[in-house]
Amino acid sequence: MNRNSRSLLSGLLSSLLAVTLVCCTRQGPDTRGDSTSAQPTIGLSISTLNNPFFVSLRDGAEAEAKAKGIKLITVDAQDDPAKQIAGVEDLIQKRIKVLLINPTDSDAVANVVKEAEAAGINVISLDRRVNGAEVSAHVGSDNATGGKMAAEFLLEKIADKGNVVELEGTPGSSAARERGKGFDSVIDGQPDVKVIARQPADFDRVKGLSVMENILQRNKNVQGVFAQNDEMALGAIRAIEEDGLKNVVVVGFDATADGVAAVKAGKLAGTVQQKPELIGKMGVDAAQLLIDGKPVDKEIPVPLALITQ
Repeated sequence: MNRNSRSLLSGLLSSLLAVTLVCCTRQGPDTRGDSTSAQPTIGLSISTLNNPFFVSLRDGAEAEAKAKGIKLITVDAQDDPAKQIAGVEDLIQKRIKVLLINPTDSDAVANVVKEAEAAGINVISLDRRVNGAEVSAHVGSDNATGGKMAAEFLLEKIADKGNVVELEGTPGSSAARERGKGFDSVIDGQPDVKVIARQPADFDRVKGLSVMENILQRNKNVQGVFAQNDEMALGAIRAIEEDGLKNVVVVGFDATADGVAAVKAGKLAGTVQQKPELIGKMGVDAAQLLIDGKPVDKEIPVPLALITQ
């Protein structure tokens, strides 16, 4: 075979190889061995993982997702509405089937929830509601009822008279508004009870401590404190102890592990029990129904209880 013949044969072989590669590429990847191809994916956007309540909520969701063979992607907003919006937009790009959202700010997430729904993603709110956008379902406790339970218990402990402080949660969150509304509806009708301060401490223990310290600097005549979550309640207890005050009744909300331990130790008079693990679990259960094309209730209630000694 001369040099020209060899060159011609080499060219023909190269062309044949190129055609073969193109044909294989057009057939697309073989996914038959991909065990995750049929696994549905849902997203969980959570307000903060710097709070044990929401850690428990996430854990409940993760355990149920694993049991159901669902892939769960969790993003932490770190109590920043802008960060939550960016996290949800990232989940939308990942083409999740359902979005579970626990809003940092119930109003601020409305547009991104609408964006998810426009992309064909069902949305379920957890614990805190979404304002200004329709969701497929809401899973959570009745926070207003919980606020009433806390008020009635606090009144019983202070014999329906005295000065009371209310530590409020993150402004803009539905939980703060609803718990405050329930508490105030009972307390404000009491002639011998005066609410001497209502101040936000953002559901945070350190802020609960500092806000309570500032309140006590102005007025130490306090008989009762309602904190809209256990983290703020525990901060308030520390401020009260450091100030040397006695017989101040503190009531919390959420029944976290630290909150229940404080009740057992006699430091926290009581706490309204939510069940964050159950909220997470029930959220995933509702997501599974939606993925399967089945109906879900618009309101999925989680029961409340009052934890005392």
